Amino acid sequence: MTATTGFGDRVCDTLGRFGPLCVGIDPHPHLLADWGVEATSVGAREFGLRVVDAAAGRVGIVKPQVSFFERFGPAGFIALEQVMAAARAADLIVIADAKRGDIGTTMAAYAAAWAADGPLCCDAVTASPYLGFGSLQPLLDTAAAHGRGVFVLAATSNPEGASVQQATGADGRTVAQAIVDAAAAVNTGNEPGSVGVVVGATLTAVPDVSALGGPVLVPGVGAQGGRPAALAGLGGALPGQLLPAVSREVLRAGPDVTAVRDAAERMRDAVAHLA
Repeated sequence: MTATTGFGDRVCDTLGRFGPLCVGIDPHPHLLADWGVEATSVGAREFGLRVVDAAAGRVGIVKPQVSFFERFGPAGFIALEQVMAAARAADLIVIADAKRGDIGTTMAAYAAAWAADGPLCCDAVTASPYLGFGSLQPLLDTAAAHGRGVFVLAATSNPEGASVQQATGADGRTVAQAIVDAAAAVNTGNEPGSVGVVVGATLTAVPDVSALGGPVLVPGVGAQGGRPAALAGLGGALPGQLLPAVSREVLRAGPDVTAVRDAAERMRDAVAHLA
């Protein structure tokens, strides 16, 4: 189903109602075991639906990690489809953490899968620009045509990323900054923009996102070491621009849905100052 308003507008509305928290849906093997559900597509679906139940009405955004469903093959994708459908039915914004990236018709096929109107359609999808930002054009075009968003990896918190992302080009900008600036150019004249970037919460070298004109997804808050109190103004971000993403800090409270809901509310309150 094609969205009726732009992704940037929907994010702004959701932040106004629920604050900036994004809750991950990560059916990681150890979490499935801790929750007492089987390590199958059925277990991943059950896990995901419990998180949706806990998030609905408390936070506005969820982020399924596609790989933890994909590992179960076709049945895993069916489970993911059902979890995302339940999340949309619960009025949650769904960001599929798929990190897709390729060129030409292959990128166009990824775009059709995640940003058009197919069974895996979502409100936004993460994407890798490291085949060149221009390689994302089919995805950006498809997302724009369907009122969806794209979050482009800019500065990730894994140690291996720095050798590429913090490399400096001839113009003196880091690669990460060049990616942010390219995303900002897409958003120009279209604010609130629907093209965001991903910036890790635990980084010390952060690109300037003040002119991005779109949202900044900030994974790594909580169990991974990112402190909610330290996020304000990250990279020059404006109020209402940051979307802290929390997974383990909330999910390890399960399997009881009420306990997960309470953990989500605590984190929502901890990042409320960013809205």
